[in-house]
Amino acid sequence: MKVLVVIDMQNDFVDGALGTAEAQAIVPRVCEKIRGFDGLVLYTRDTHGTDYLQTQEGRQLPVEHCIKGTHGHELCPDIAALCTGTPIDKPTFGSKGLAEVLAARHRYEGPVESITLVGLCTDICVISNALLLKAFLPEVPIIVDASCCAGVTPESHRRALECMKVCQIVIENNAAD
Repeated sequence: MKVLVVIDMQNDFVDGALGTAEAQAIVPRVCEKIRGFDGLVLYTRDTHGTDYLQTQEGRQLPVEHCIKGTHGHELCPDIAALCTGTPIDKPTFGSKGLAEVLAARHRYEGPVESITLVGLCTDICVISNALLLKAFLPEVPIIVDASCCAGVTPESHRRALECMKVCQIVIENNAAD
């Protein structure tokens, strides 16, 4: 079984509180990737409570975002239209729940052939989940499609890709350009 994980393609990261032009630019490519993917597609959502500013993350990044129950927390409309299941809400950068689900499927439902990650932000949640999945499933190829990711800045996106490459994450760039 091949798996595609769509990381945090939420309104607040695309065009909301922490949105960027780069994040907006990848939405059509991520949609195309989802539509063309032959396998299991899972989605994550960064999820915070109203106490966000009192958390460690909130003190480090004092911009309220992805508060559960708000518009910013929801998947952006183009991605939401393709989502057939319930996204995995995650209160931290990396999702231990996602890793546990995929490890269990690998063990009990047959081998996971590969896991491809796309989404936001390359330098925070994509890298955290790629490394976490690598730790849970060290023999499963973990792939990041760089053309379907965006970082906080273009430079931090590039640095995250280089870091993942060194950690034996396969970096693909499937942009049509």
